[in-house]
Amino acid sequence: MFLFVFVPVIFGFTSALLPYSSLFRPSYHAAVYEHKIILNPEPRVPLSRADALRHMNLNLDVYETQAAEASQRGVQILVFPENGLQGFNFSRSSVAGYLETIPDPQQEKWNPCTEPGKHNNTEVLYRLSCMARRHNLYLVANVADLQPCPLPTDPSATCPADLRWQFNTNVVFSSDGLLVARYHKHNLYYEDAFDTPPQPEIITFDTPFAGRFGLLICFDLLFYNPTVTLVEQGVRQLIFPTAWMNQLPLLDSVQFQRAFSFGANVTLLAANIRHDKFIMTGSGIYTPWFAYYHHAKEGEPEEGRLLMSRVPVLDPRWLEQRITEEEEVLADESGLFSNDESGYCHKKNGSDSPPEPAGAVYSSPDTFISSMMHDPFTFALLNETEGNLKVCNGTFCCYLQYRRSPQGNSEELFALGAFAGTHKGNGLYALQICALVRCAGSDPYSCGQEVDESESKFDFVLEGMFDTKYVYPSVLSSDMILEQPKDFQSAACGRVTLKHHNMTAGLVTACLYGRMYHLDKQ
Repeated sequence: MFLFVFVPVIFGFTSALLPYSSLFRPSYHAAVYEHKIILNPEPRVPLSRADALRHMNLNLDVYETQAAEASQRGVQILVFPENGLQGFNFSRSSVAGYLETIPDPQQEKWNPCTEPGKHNNTEVLYRLSCMARRHNLYLVANVADLQPCPLPTDPSATCPADLRWQFNTNVVFSSDGLLVARYHKHNLYYEDAFDTPPQPEIITFDTPFAGRFGLLICFDLLFYNPTVTLVEQGVRQLIFPTAWMNQLPLLDSVQFQRAFSFGANVTLLAANIRHDKFIMTGSGIYTPWFAYYHHAKEGEPEEGRLLMSRVPVLDPRWLEQRITEEEEVLADESGLFSNDESGYCHKKNGSDSPPEPAGAVYSSPDTFISSMMHDPFTFALLNETEGNLKVCNGTFCCYLQYRRSPQGNSEELFALGAFAGTHKGNGLYALQICALVRCAGSDPYSCGQEVDESESKFDFVLEGMFDTKYVYPSVLSSDMILEQPKDFQSAACGRVTLKHHNMTAGLVTACLYGRMYHLDKQ
C-alpha cells in the first residue's frame, strides 16, 4: 500500500501524484527539449564544411535560447533530441560536411570551450561546450562523429570500405564545459549515413546532483544492448535523445517511453524532434511514479517545446539514505530485471498448455487474423459490455476481464489481440504481445489499424502467460493521454497482469509488450 499526496511539479507546467516516500528523496531539475528542426532541404546533396556549419548554427541558435531559458528556471541537466542539428535522410557521402571527430572522454580530458584549438574542425563541440559552461548546466546533444579505422580501442574490427567510421553520437558536457561522455548508437534505423559500432558501447556519466546516468539513442530502446544492459548493471536514470516516428496503436513515442520507464522502474529523459511530415512528436520526463510529457495533436502549431520538472534521484549509489520500504515494494512490482540473467522463462513441459489465471472462466470466441504493426495478430471481438475472453496465438495466450462504459458512440468496436513471433516490419526482433485495442472502423479487419480517439472507458484486467520477464505495460487513451496503471504485477516467471479502472478518457490501447531478447538472432 502506498501513501499518496498531491505535489505540484515545479515551473507550473503540470502536477503529479507522488508516493509520500519520494518527497523525502533528493531531487534534481531536468529538462528535455522537443526541437522543431530546421532541415537541409536536400540532404542527399553534399555540402561544404562552411555550408554545413551555417545550417547547424541555425539549430544551435535555437538550442542556445532554450539553454538560457532552462538555466534561468534552475535546470541542472538539459537533453536535446537525436539528429537535432543536421537532420536526417543523408547518404554516407552527403553527411561528410557535418562530421566532427569527437575524442573519447575515457581516454582524454578536454574542454572545447576553454581549449578550442586542441582539435581541428570541432566548431559544433565548441558551441555546445560553451553553451553548457555559460548556462551552468549539464547538456546532452546528438551529433555526427567521424572516427578513423581501425579504431585505437578496437584495431581488430573490420573497417568500412572508405576506412572511416561514421557514427550517430550522443555527447555530454558538464556544467563547466568539459566533455564527459560520448556514446555511439548501436541499433540503427535505416540510417545510410552511419555505421554500427564494432561492439555495443555501455556508456554512463556521473553528476554531482543526481549520480549516474546512462546513454542510449532512439531505436536502442527496443533492444537489449545498450538499454537493458545498463538497467541490469544498476543504472536507473537514462538519457534518451530520439527522432521517433509515431506508430499507433503500440509504439507511439510517449506510449512506449512511459511503458519502458514504468516497466523497468527507471527514470527516462526523452527528447524528440517535432516534425509533422515525418510524424515526429512526443517527449517527456518519466519516472516510476509520474510522467510529465508533451505530445502534439493534429492542427497544433508546429513548434518546439521545453519540458522541465523536478525529478527524484534514483541512483542507489548516490542516494544519501537507503530505499524505503514503500519503494522496495514498487521495485518488486515494476522492476522486471531482477530474476534470472537470461530473462527467459523455462517451462517445465513445453508441450503443456499454459494454466489459465485463477478466479474467472474465460470464453474462447471466434477469432480472426488481422495485421497490427505489420504483424499477424490473432484477434477476438468484444461483443458484450462485460465479459472474460481468452485469445491464443500458437501456444501464447492472453486473458481479459472487462467492463465497458460507452460514452456516446456505443458502436465503437474493440478487440483483444495476441501475437508471438518475430516482428519483421521495421527491423527484426522477437515479441510476445497482449493488446486490447479500439478498431479503426466497424469492419473487424480494421482492428490493428491506427486510431487515436475513443469514447468508451473500460475497467479491465489484462493478463498474459509470457516466456520472458521483459514486459512493458501501457494504457493509452483518447487525445494521447497516458493513463497510470492502477496495478501492474510480474511473476518471477510467467504470468504478467495489468489492471486499470476509472479511466480519464476513452481507451485507445492497453498493452503488455513483451520482448524476447534472447530470440532476436534466431
